[in-house]
Amino acid sequence: MRVIPTSELIINSDGSIFHLHIRPEHLADTVILVGDPGRVEMVASYFDNQECNIASREFRTITGTYKGKRMTVISTGIGTDNIDIVVSELDALANIDFATRTEKEEKRVLTLLRLGTSGAIQPDIPLGSFVFARSSVGFDGLLNYYAGRNEVCDLAIEKAFVEHTGWNPQLPAPYFIDADRDLFEHFKDSVVEGITVAAPGFYGPQGRWLRMAPADKELNAKIESFRYDGRRITNFEMESSALAGLGALMGHRAGTICTIIAQRAAKDMNTDYKPFVRQMIEMALDKLAEL
Repeated sequence: MRVIPTSELIINSDGSIFHLHIRPEHLADTVILVGDPGRVEMVASYFDNQECNIASREFRTITGTYKGKRMTVISTGIGTDNIDIVVSELDALANIDFATRTEKEEKRVLTLLRLGTSGAIQPDIPLGSFVFARSSVGFDGLLNYYAGRNEVCDLAIEKAFVEHTGWNPQLPAPYFIDADRDLFEHFKDSVVEGITVAAPGFYGPQGRWLRMAPADKELNAKIESFRYDGRRITNFEMESSALAGLGALMGHRAGTICTIIAQRAAKDMNTDYKPFVRQMIEMALDKLAEL
């Protein structure tokens, strides 16, 4: 059995994992991921009790119970690169024996649900909607670095999307990855089903134009008009593809729900979106407590 070197699995002197600074006993089977460290406290304010409250860099973790169900809420910061750190370290906490630095024979399956904010690109999705990324489109290229990528991705829709958009070969190859089917089915009566783009930036990669023009000024229009098997791309954010992809490769149940705070087609934005976020958190906590 492979022993993982100290340069690959970095364990702090207190027995915690390198970036997150939490130990295996701090991790619940149900994990809520949010981007903003401040939003961790918002989620945890609904908990019946709290076991731990740990902060390291942009990563803040609180574990407690909600309606009797043990949950962990953790902030990831922004972007798929941070999702790579967080999900890899959560999986290590669950499925690697820190004493022997070897994989555990019996794997622990985590439920990983990201709650975020997003901009809709379809004109009929109003502000305040909750969009569940049944599928995600990774513009970031992260999953392309991992073995098994083609086995978990939808290669047919990838090919159709590349052809439809005239995808620039200088950009990372996009990947289409589904969220966990059972997790989506559990939430589908409370959400809008979506295909969500995870972009590697907030401005140019999402077609925003301040002083620097996007390389392809028509890319958003091509994304909006793409159809495949009766489905369409619904919204932009920056993390869902990495979460769904790593979850699929590692054997965890992963998905993303975003509340819509911008309507890109209508060029509308609601900066007072915290009530939408609270409603999403309350809905998600109640649904997760049922699992």
